[in-house]
Order: sequence, then C-alpha cells, then structure tokens
Amino acid sequence: MPGTVGRVPTPAGPVPGTPASGATVLVDPHPWAGTVLGPPESWDAAVRAAVEIVLASPAPMALHLGEDLLLLYNDAYAELIADKHPQAVGRPAAEVFAEVWRSPGIGDVVEHTYHTGAPFLDRAVSFPLRRDVGELDPALYIRACSPVRDSRGRIAGVLSVVAETNPATRQLQGLSDFAAALSGTLTLDDVARVALRYAINSFDADRVSFAVDDAGSGGWRMVRRIRGELVDEADERLPPLWRRGAADWPAPAVASARSGRATFVEDGQPLRDIAADRHDQKVRALAAVPLRASVVRGGLTVGYRTAHTWSAPERALLAAAAELIGQATERARRFETQHGTAQLLQRSMLPENLPVLPRLRVAARYDPGVDGNAAGGDFYDAFVLPTGELGVVLGDVAGHDVQAAARMGQVRAALRALALNDPRPDQVLVGLDRLVTSLGAEAGTHELFVTVVFGVIDGDREQLTLASAGHPGPLLRRGARSGQPGAEYLDVAPGAPLGVGYRPGARTVAFRPGDTLLLFSDGVVERRRQGLADGLALLSKSVATAQNGDPRALCATATAAVPGATEDDVAVLAVEYALRPSRSARMEVPAEPTAPSRVRHWMTAQLTQWEVAESVIGAAVLCTSELTTNALLHAGTAARVEIDLSSERLLVSVADSGSRGTVTRARTDTLSSRGRGLGLIEELSDTWGTDPTVRGSTVWFEILLSPR
Repeated sequence: MPGTVGRVPTPAGPVPGTPASGATVLVDPHPWAGTVLGPPESWDAAVRAAVEIVLASPAPMALHLGEDLLLLYNDAYAELIADKHPQAVGRPAAEVFAEVWRSPGIGDVVEHTYHTGAPFLDRAVSFPLRRDVGELDPALYIRACSPVRDSRGRIAGVLSVVAETNPATRQLQGLSDFAAALSGTLTLDDVARVALRYAINSFDADRVSFAVDDAGSGGWRMVRRIRGELVDEADERLPPLWRRGAADWPAPAVASARSGRATFVEDGQPLRDIAADRHDQKVRALAAVPLRASVVRGGLTVGYRTAHTWSAPERALLAAAAELIGQATERARRFETQHGTAQLLQRSMLPENLPVLPRLRVAARYDPGVDGNAAGGDFYDAFVLPTGELGVVLGDVAGHDVQAAARMGQVRAALRALALNDPRPDQVLVGLDRLVTSLGAEAGTHELFVTVVFGVIDGDREQLTLASAGHPGPLLRRGARSGQPGAEYLDVAPGAPLGVGYRPGARTVAFRPGDTLLLFSDGVVERRRQGLADGLALLSKSVATAQNGDPRALCATATAAVPGATEDDVAVLAVEYALRPSRSARMEVPAEPTAPSRVRHWMTAQLTQWEVAESVIGAAVLCTSELTTNALLHAGTAARVEIDLSSERLLVSVADSGSRGTVTRARTDTLSSRGRGLGLIEELSDTWGTDPTVRGSTVWFEILLSPR
C-alpha cells in the first residue's frame, strides 16, 4: 500500500551524491520542509538512495514523491520539460502538467503505479508533457514507471524513466515538415537554404553540403553549412555563397551525383583532398547521397567530426531526403528557366538606359507581379525629342502572358516613333489608338486595350504637357521653395483606354526646378480588400514626406508606399528637375579579384577632386566596395559603378550584367558576405535600394550632404 515518505533517523547533511551530480540545485534550494515530505535530511534512506540515482543518471529521470506526487528530477529531464523548469521542482505533477495530466496514458499511469505498485511501460509517449497551440511535441519516447519503496517496503513514490526512441524514427517524423518547406521553394537558392537547415538539424550534423550541376557550363556548384555558424534573419535573405568547380570536381557530393551511388565513411578524412578550411579538415565521418532526380544532377552530404556508424534507418532517411530535394531542385530549375525567359522578354522590351541630362534626372523601376513567372504588359520609356524636350511615358497592356509582353513592345516602339514625328501628347495617343484598334481587329478580339500616360517636359519653359488614356493621374512633388514640399495629383482627364474609343485631350502645368514628376501603374496603389482612394492617399503622403525629390529614391518610396502584396506588375518612372546640374562619373569594373581595390582608389580620387567631405568619402567608398564585391561574387560578371553628385546628395549605384543563368529576383537583398554588407549600407547611407535591370540588377545608396 502506498504511504508517505518514511522518516528514518539519518545523519544530517546534503542528499548523498548530489554534489557530484551537478543537479544539487534541484534539491537543496527548494523549501522541502514546507511540503509533506519534510526536509531532505529527514527522508528515508531508501528514498534518499533513489534520489541519488536519479540525480546522477545521464538519462531523463523523475521521482513523483508522496501522495501529491511532488516532482524531483535530474538535468536531462529538465531539458525535456523545457520552460517548466525550474518552477516544477517540488510541485505536484498534476499542477505542473495541468494541460495534459488528465489525458489517457499520462497522469493516470503514474497514479495507478503509486496506488497499486504495478509497473508500467509506454513505448510511444510525447514530451514535453504540454500543449502548444493544441498539439503535443512530435518527438516520441519510451516511458517506464515503477514504484519506489521506503525502508519498510511501503510505496513512497514513483520513478519515471524516459528514453528517446530510435533517433531515426524522430527524424522520419520531420520529413513531412521538410517536404512542406520544400514545396514553398521557387529557386535553387531557396532549395539550398531549406535543405541545409533540415540536414544539419535533423541529423545533428557538424557539416552539411548541397551540390548541383551548373546548367549550361558543364561544371558544378556547391554550398555548405557548418554547425555553430551564425545564421541570422539577414543571412536567410541573402543568396547562399556557392562554390563553383569543374566537371571533374572530386568533392564527395559531386562524385556521388556523377555516379548515382551513395557512399558512407565511418572514420577517416573524407574531405582531405577538397578541404577549403579547418572545418572541412576536421570531418571524420561523411555520408554522400545522390539526388533522386531525372534531369538535374546533384548530391547531399552529412558529416561529423567524430567517428560515426551509419545505421540502416539513417541511410533510409538520407535517401528519402535526397529524393525530396531532387524533386524540389527540378521544380526550381524549371521555374528559373521559365522565369528568366519571361523576365528577359519583358525587360528586353524596356529601355536599357535612360537619358542622362544636366538638369532632368530620370529613374525607373519595374517589379513583376503575380508569381514573377509570367511576362506582363507594364512598360515605361523616356527619350529626348528632336526639339530637345524630354518625352516620358508609362503604360499597361492588358494581360500577363508572352502575348501581352509582345504587344507591349509594339505599343512602346510605335509611341516613340509617333512622338519623334509629332511630340504633341494628345496627337501621339490618337495615332497610338489607331494602332491598338488595328491590332485588336487583326487578332479578332475586342479585349485588347491599353492604358497610357504620355508627357513632354520643356525645361526651358519650365512646363509639362500631359495626355492620358485611361491611366491613373501622375503625381507631382513640388519643391520646397516656400515652406514644406508637397505632392498633388495632376488633373488630367483620363478618358477611355486606347482601343476602346480614346478621345484626345491634353493639359499643360508648370514644372519648375525642384519639382519631381512620378508616373506609376495601378499595381503601385491597388490592393485586395482596400479601396483605390486609400492607396492613392498613401502614395501621395509617402512622396510628399520623402527626404528629397531624387528620382531613384522616390521610385523606391513609391513601390513601398502601400503595404501588402500585389498580384499586378509595378512600374514607376520619376523625373526630377534639379535645382542645379549634377556631376557624374562611371567606371566599368572587370570581373577580377583586384576590381574592388581599383574601385576604391578611383572613387576616392574622384570625390576628392569634387571636394566632397572626407567623412562622406570614407562612408561612400566603404559601401561601394561592399556592393562591388557582392556584384562580382554573386553575378560573376563585370559590373558598372556610377556616381552622381549634386548639392543635396551623393548617389552611388553598382549594376551587374547577369547572373550565370539564374534569375535576379526583384526583391532579393543581394548584399555582400553573410549580412555584413546589408548592415553596413543601412548604417552609413540615408537611403538605399535594389532595382532590377534588363540584364541583372542594380544596388544603389544615397548619402545626403549638409549645406555648405
């Protein structure tokens, strides 16, 4: 029969064995004297011996003592119950595990053993004994409960011993989560991040790597992760640092991919011939398995710094993971191919370079909508007319397919041709309406229509003439000539879109030094479950409160003005009438290791010649060096550095010209090594951003200058 903890006179002192156990904290500080058990020095010798065994054991063990089943446990058990420790010490188990204690197979098992003395064995119990969001921890353990008797043979408590089931069993349970994570990947970079994170956590490995054939080059690329490597939120947004190798690269992951066979090294130096650093040199056990894919070749490795025997369940788990990674890799390769083709078609029909004029600064930005895998019909253009005026246009051809992109190219080319012949905006749109109507009749559809706004800027007369066909009205940011700058939508009659009965009309407004014109597509302001008026108000407020009217910064401000995702394309074009002409310079950067150093020397000399403050030069040179290094590292091609200095700010941009067969996603933060560049740019500049270009991407930053 159960009873209380027996009290047998024993010498006073700490519980035997606890100092050596490293878990004295679980006994000594607790006010046991205030419980039914009394102080530890008065406990029965048999109970004290059980406590000594529990505290000294490396396996998770807990004692449930007395009628209240008060908890006393060791360090290993403390890890299992997570944040319930250390408050759980000395408290009734029913209170500690109140969420699940009354569930079948939890508290009733312990109580039954305490009252009857019958031992119990459960081969599948979840720990910790708690519920988070209504679910138990997925890890399964074996739990054994047996009675603890005092010196007189009475039941004084219950000993609960917990042992994790085969680790591979737990790892298999994580495969479904792994598959779900892979299903959300789009690019090979995404697949690499998910695969490496899963492999190092699931196998508790010291080093993991993922290799895949480099499509088109005949070589390979590989990325790895090391245990303990700091990977923060910024790192997760950065492209993985791929190493590239030739077709005969002897790396185990590549060798396994070429042969299609898995290899397992239990103790040796499997990375001796390809070791990049001490992390590779320390690996003694390594498994290399090929990806199970029909088109893409690749491999996954898992390594340890100590000898390791690869069990049959582990090998099966590795094979299953490799199959999932292979399927995801093939999906990613197809996506990148389609995505790259669609965006290349889209961007090839947009101007690769915008006009560079002394007083009119021009910038544009285009972000694909939907899933980024379809070509869209949004377009922009800016060109110098024979009269010396600047023509600017932004439009949208209905549709999100290759046909829409092709029609967009036709419309853009025709508009420029019409404007070069007769630049009056309303007459240009009249001629364009005839073209769109003709294209619709040729295609046998009445659903072909185009919205567009076209303007002509006359800097000498300080005026802007605009005409619109069904397009949102442009936004004009007035300079701070008197008081604070403001922004207003120009009252340009939108009329009907081209192809459905456009009626000509134009308006001329003042466009003075300090003003900035912003043309935008409806994807900038339209969001689901949000009124158009709300989006227009947010855009106007963001532009009005911007630090200055710099066109590149305003494009970035405009695309981020309205929160939430959009399914439409986003196109923005901005033109600033500068107060004074700016000075600019550019440098073509070859793809070679010495390039960042050459950029630093060139930029320092150029800014010194322009008499820029030393503090600005130091910050600008450091940021530019980071961006140049990143462009050469991730794009693998030559780059172009441009600097533009006005009386208000220094603008620096670094553009790459490609990405070795992969796409550059519009919203990817492509800054340098392991998050350092991102923090550096944010710290040293006032504004920064990334812009996709026809081929590659441009990263830029702006430093505001104090008035002299």
